Amino acid sequence: MVIKRREFLASVGGMAGVASLGALPSIATAAATAANKAGTPLYKQAGAPVDARVEDLLGRMTLDEKIAQMQCVWQLKAGIQNADTSFSPEKAASTYPHGMGMFARPSDRQLGAASAAGDAGETAHRGPRETAEYVNAVQKWAMERTRLGIPVLMHEEALHGYVAREATSFPQAIGLASSFDPALATRVFSVAAREMRARGANLALAPVVDVAREPRWGRIEETYGEDPHLCGAMGKAAVIGFSGDTLPLAQDKVYATLKHMTGHGQPESGTNIGPANVGERALREDFFPPFEKLIRETKIAAVMPSYNEIDGLPSHANRWLLTDVLRREWGFQGVTVSDYMAVDELITRHHLAATPKEAALRAIKAGVDIETPDPKGYVTLAALVREGKISVKEIDVSVRRILKLKFLAGLFENPYADAAQADARTATPDAIALAREAAVRSAVLLKNDKGLLPLQPNKVGKMLLLGTHAKDTPIGGYSDVPRHVVSVYEGLQKEAQANGFSLAYAEGVRLTEGRIWGKDEIVFTKPEVNARLIAEAVEAARSADTIVMVLGDNEQTAREAWADNHLGDRTGLDLIGQQNDLARAIFALNKPTVVLLLNGRPLSANLLAERADALLECWYMGQETGHAVADLLFGRANPGGKLPVTIARDPGQLPMFYNRKPSSRRGYIDGVTTPLYPFGYGLSYTRFEIGEPRLEKASIGVKDSTRVQVEVRNTGSRRGDEVVQLYIRDDFSSVTRPLLELKGFQRVTLEPGERRTLGFDIKPTDLWFYNVDMKRVVEPGTFTIFVGPNSVDLKKTTLTVA
Repeated sequence: MVIKRREFLASVGGMAGVASLGALPSIATAAATAANKAGTPLYKQAGAPVDARVEDLLGRMTLDEKIAQMQCVWQLKAGIQNADTSFSPEKAASTYPHGMGMFARPSDRQLGAASAAGDAGETAHRGPRETAEYVNAVQKWAMERTRLGIPVLMHEEALHGYVAREATSFPQAIGLASSFDPALATRVFSVAAREMRARGANLALAPVVDVAREPRWGRIEETYGEDPHLCGAMGKAAVIGFSGDTLPLAQDKVYATLKHMTGHGQPESGTNIGPANVGERALREDFFPPFEKLIRETKIAAVMPSYNEIDGLPSHANRWLLTDVLRREWGFQGVTVSDYMAVDELITRHHLAATPKEAALRAIKAGVDIETPDPKGYVTLAALVREGKISVKEIDVSVRRILKLKFLAGLFENPYADAAQADARTATPDAIALAREAAVRSAVLLKNDKGLLPLQPNKVGKMLLLGTHAKDTPIGGYSDVPRHVVSVYEGLQKEAQANGFSLAYAEGVRLTEGRIWGKDEIVFTKPEVNARLIAEAVEAARSADTIVMVLGDNEQTAREAWADNHLGDRTGLDLIGQQNDLARAIFALNKPTVVLLLNGRPLSANLLAERADALLECWYMGQETGHAVADLLFGRANPGGKLPVTIARDPGQLPMFYNRKPSSRRGYIDGVTTPLYPFGYGLSYTRFEIGEPRLEKASIGVKDSTRVQVEVRNTGSRRGDEVVQLYIRDDFSSVTRPLLELKGFQRVTLEPGERRTLGFDIKPTDLWFYNVDMKRVVEPGTFTIFVGPNSVDLKKTTLTVA
């Protein structure tokens, strides 16, 4: 598999071919001779082989110039800007005489914030044109005023769209996962890449492919859920959207970064960066698979280690993880980029190192190529070389990878953005339409008693809309300010005007006083304020015919806890604040009531599950929230999403995930072991019937494959989507195996009465596991093959492997 990944380092499309790494010096020598005759350095010749260009440039660089490529600038950009925050080439030339490897968040105007990981809302960031002009100024300095003219990698966040002012905001990652639609994810991140490149950015710090098994963790919203197969499928789709599947990088594409390797999604106590208390088998079978899949199957450029420790070693100091597994086993040849301040946290949090120099030594020896967001430990690299603790050869290995990315991105030929077009290429009509489509496809219908949904406009009567976030729309962490966010109120107001029913609004309940994700302090709304709001809502509800409540979370009640004074994890799973008080009071009126959840964290909404007439898990839907909600409530769209996580009834059940081991969940004396809603669950306004699975070959060898077919039929009266899910269980094995493992899924749209036969391939890779010697094997025996609409309601057959 290593051989396959060499194409990442290969020059393609009009370039002169690829040499093995061992042959690079001779190729560089031959090409350099030709270049000298032409009078142009080889590395500046666009038609020369990329590997040869890299070696030529590397051979011309001083140690200081090499080390500069391994560093990034973010907060320290205050020292290279003018008073109006424009870039100063004069200050940059003085501060960074050896050039710059990477620049963090060029759209970000905020400077010097101690917590650094997010926007505190105090300063508006740069818009499209200004960002492009800023990037161009940095690149012009790098190209024309540094000795060798090496362009800069510009990274930005892009978790659910480009995180920049006015960019298109799509559903949060956990919502996109609920779509079970990889093709949709590819389209979404193609737009994100296009908008990023329009402003000059060329590296996305996304996607997050952490397998998330801890709902108290505030960052679960950033993930594609709890299942390795789903995370891998959606992550691969995202990478292809960002980067395409060919190199060099197209002009509307950006590099992608896999985050966070690994174990990040099941932290001890549910608190961010807590130790991952898992063994090697769990790492290899549960947490590694999405990373390995994407490294083997995509043009992934970068990998970001996780903050947490595994078995006493933080990932940024774990050579086994970043070198032995990532590079030697999987063949990754891209760049490893540190998480923000993670090298410094080897000192401040993990107490693994006493000084920045020691932290840098641990990180470079482990395999971290670039320190972000600013150089703290890596400013000591030259001293470490002089002391003989790091060799120039080790520096060269990292710099070679970094230069490779820059050449394959075409930055040496054209590092600039078209500033005049940046505005026009942002939030285009097709991007906004896609945001609406993605929001609709991400919603999960959890309950629909008596067929209340879809609503009939002529039967709605007087509609009352409740909830502070029905007007003030949360869109989740790692977001900036889109050009326009459509609130639920706005969407339903248009619906009321078009269909002749009345719409009233009452705030009902408030969670926090403000919801700025990056602000450290959280001010929870006082109980007496909510008591008044609830009383007002109940009074308004007495005259209502239909009630819609918007409940859930916002960007402060569950978020990334990046500092001790900026927390975001929870001890509980229920609705925060007085939301249940509002719900009880409204349910007591016995009016038809629909509840919409806008949130990023799975909620143990037991009261809502019991009492609401209809319950929709909408997650954070992005800028088109209101339009999507109106489409769903009034039946222009039929919910087809499925839960990418198990929803527990109570924190005491944790950890709770569907692919559990046989000995788990024996029972409690004071509760049940079943979830509130299982993984893969989701209803529709129509009905589907999924037939028995049929194997083409019911008996195969350990190296053979087979195919399973299943018929799905829409037995209802509406067009709708079903996600047919394939699970496999190894019935008896030499080490314990999960009761179920998702190995395939297909989302299909069917008209009323329509039936379709779906096929799923079952390959050795779907049957293998790590045996007692930690070797991948397919063991002879029987395997149960399941198909169904979720991880509980399944039909089965038996596959024999001889």
